[in-house]
Amino acid sequence: MALEMRHTCERCETGLSLDSQAFICSYECTFCPVCADSMSFICPNCGGELVRRPRRAPQTA
Repeated sequence: MALEMRHTCERCETGLSLDSQAFICSYECTFCPVCADSMSFICPNCGGELVRRPRRAPQTA
């Protein structure tokens, strides 16, 4: 099963490209670095740890 690569921060709605830094929990809740840091890297939805999301290379047409 592939990791869902969400395109916006769930808290501030900042856009997140596939190759930008983002943080996710085990349920794939997704946050930008600023929001993740302000929440002490704890997911507000499940209480789980927020870890750096792996990056993907941008897709070319």
